[in-house]
Amino acid sequence: MNIYLTMNNYSRLELVLDLRNESAIIEKTNAQSIAQPFSSSQFSLPKSNMSTILQVAQKAGVSPTTVSHVINKTRFVSAETTERVMLAMDELGYRPNALARSLRRGETHTLGLILPDSANPFFAEMGRVIEIEAFQHGYSVVLCNTDDNAQKETVYAQVLSTKQVDGTIFVAAGEESDSVETLLHQGMPLILVDRLLPGISTDVVLIDNRQGGVQAARCLVSAGRRRISCISGPSYLTSSAGRLNGFLDELQKLGIDASQVAVERGDFHPESGYQAALSLLGSADGLQAVFCCNDMMAIGLYRAAAELGLRIPEDVAVVGFDDINLSSYLNPPLTTISQPKQQIGRAVVELLLERINERSLPARRLVFETRLVVRQSCGCHP
Repeated sequence: MNIYLTMNNYSRLELVLDLRNESAIIEKTNAQSIAQPFSSSQFSLPKSNMSTILQVAQKAGVSPTTVSHVINKTRFVSAETTERVMLAMDELGYRPNALARSLRRGETHTLGLILPDSANPFFAEMGRVIEIEAFQHGYSVVLCNTDDNAQKETVYAQVLSTKQVDGTIFVAAGEESDSVETLLHQGMPLILVDRLLPGISTDVVLIDNRQGGVQAARCLVSAGRRRISCISGPSYLTSSAGRLNGFLDELQKLGIDASQVAVERGDFHPESGYQAALSLLGSADGLQAVFCCNDMMAIGLYRAAAELGLRIPEDVAVVGFDDINLSSYLNPPLTTISQPKQQIGRAVVELLLERINERSLPARRLVFETRLVVRQSCGCHP
């Protein structure tokens, strides 16, 4: 028996057993790989699975081919015969080589999940929903955290392609992504989540960020606040732009001059919210309310307000965005715009699995509505 070793500049090797032709390949992906023949005397393979298939067949009183059909579900086998085979497998402790079987079918039953910030509770909570939903459908999830870094995003996209994941769930690091275009060009089933990439034709799951900004404006104005500011996210993200534009446009409709609304930019992390809040609260005389475009920046504002001796909501009302689990445990509990993370996570997995099974489907866009969750930080009564 000959064994072939494919070599390149990657540091990790993967052993793939092909039980159909009793060969083994140590495979490493590279455009310029060098194949070298080995004999079985130079490299020993575990024979337990192959011999066990024969043992299972003998014990069940069937052919090895029938055992293979039961394992791979590649042909109809009667319930009685299937039960005998399964019982024999159980008694012998036989476990099929799932990796080899999956690769023969062109499937790995794994999904890639590329997130911009896995430490952000919103993405962590949504990622958990995605993992649970995928697991229920028989898929494992490979998590990649880019830290909003385009270079890391590119590397992880290459890793997922090399690992032959069946599909990828992608939250882009910026307004452009060569990685998304590359994966789509390779034929990878892919779905964009949370952040829209203009010009990219693929499945997308979003929320109505503009609607969320409108809801925040109405909440603060209805609480009697007129001098209002905003801590927005990065300008290059469509989610940030939607929230800010919806907020300012609604304030204008409600009789507040949007051009006079002070806006500070943050990066969706607490420290940026803290620094922005120090600037707004320390310089804006009589400021009555702040809309933070995510809950993490609102947490930073809470610290700044405490250091400046300001009470929430008596001195300054606050509305956040995302409704992370932590928001209800702040003091006072944070009024926020809720994203339906459960529904988003389930929809993402369902759409991606549909795409995996039917590549010719047209690109689809699913937009979820936001919901105002009134707690105590806005000065309203729930």
